[in-house]
Amino acid sequence: MKYINADVLPEELLKEVQKYVNGALIYVPKAEGARQGWGVISGSRQVIRQRNEEIRQLFSQGAAIDQLTEQFFLARDTIKRIVYTKVK
Repeated sequence: MKYINADVLPEELLKEVQKYVNGALIYVPKAEGARQGWGVISGSRQVIRQRNEEIRQLFSQGAAIDQLTEQFFLARDTIKRIVYTKVK
């Protein structure tokens, strides 16, 4: 996290903030909507979504849960959650 001096704030705002946290460090979070969800930037979310769709497709074509656990290296409960959960 980059440290920025409070001199960037308007003087009136700085004086108001100093009433609450005079001389202390304060974290200012990004504005709502500025934060992206997990895996959006790296592409992991899309990879997992595609993998899960493939698992659902194979299951609907008759693949057994035990077969899918071995093929995708996932726990039995994970495969069951993927195939039995409705897709949004």
